[in-house]
Amino acid sequence: MLENHSKDGVIGDPDAPRITRLARTYGMADHYFGVTHPSMPNYLAATAGDTFGIQDDEDENVTRLTARNVVDQLEEHGRTWAAYMEDLPTDKQARFGPVVNGSQVHLYARKHNPFVLFNDIAENPARMAAVKPYSALAADLASGDIPDFAWLTPNQCNDMHGGVNVAVPGHPETPCPYAGSPGDANDQALKGKSDVWVQQAIDTITHSAAWKENSAIFIVADENDWIGGEDNGGYESADGCCDSPYVPLHDVRLNPDYPASTTPSNWPGGPYGGGLSPAVVITSRGPRGAVSHTPYNHYSLLRTVQDNWRLGHLRYSGDTEGGVLPMTDLLTRR
Repeated sequence: MLENHSKDGVIGDPDAPRITRLARTYGMADHYFGVTHPSMPNYLAATAGDTFGIQDDEDENVTRLTARNVVDQLEEHGRTWAAYMEDLPTDKQARFGPVVNGSQVHLYARKHNPFVLFNDIAENPARMAAVKPYSALAADLASGDIPDFAWLTPNQCNDMHGGVNVAVPGHPETPCPYAGSPGDANDQALKGKSDVWVQQAIDTITHSAAWKENSAIFIVADENDWIGGEDNGGYESADGCCDSPYVPLHDVRLNPDYPASTTPSNWPGGPYGGGLSPAVVITSRGPRGAVSHTPYNHYSLLRTVQDNWRLGHLRYSGDTEGGVLPMTDLLTRR
């Protein structure tokens, strides 16, 4: 899961040649949307089929969710799972990390780790053992201890998010300041860092014995670009599909300065989607050079996982009438 970039801002961009090549070699959904804005509700949508009315990133205010999630489904059907989080703090409940010279650095952000937001995961030591630092992935692949379902979250320099203004020892990707606007120097640097990270992750997975099986990797971004304007909550677009939430007129949470300011937003009211985002599907035995024009979002991604193992559906992931369809056209050779 990458962060805050539009499809056209990544696919074809000169600073993202590796992601572009993967999209064109394997498969791409060119109408893939974030479910909404900002980050956290998108991560919940992708793992539990709902945003639960959350329309902000204030994870410290979220009482752990008691809702059923994809981990419940996987375990009930005898499937294994793991979540690999880059720069995961030793305290897996921490909001940010690591601490460098006494100061907290935001390489890791809990809002990008949906698993610790669910009560039945966070309070279960056996399940929390499956929430691992990203550095464990290579060793797990080498040992053959591979989960059926794996979630990967890069750190905020490598996922195109940004916001780290200091150099962190051992992290050549730092510093990575926020982009001021799409396409500026900071933004292009973020794309370049993510492009390298993604290719390294793909190589680690595809060069392992696990990749010989019938396997797939999904590379998606949670939502499109932040531009800081007064419309659309500060994002480039609120386009969406497939059960994006309805947000009422002038909702204060769509004020770009929320929660520091609770002045009513400019939002006119209506479905509030996350805009077009990049979505690349890499398969070991699936199609090559495929492009799907079907509208998809994170509910579709969850449904694809669920349908693959016949897990059943959670909330909006099962809403066929609402347009939520599995991404099988990018998994099956024609």
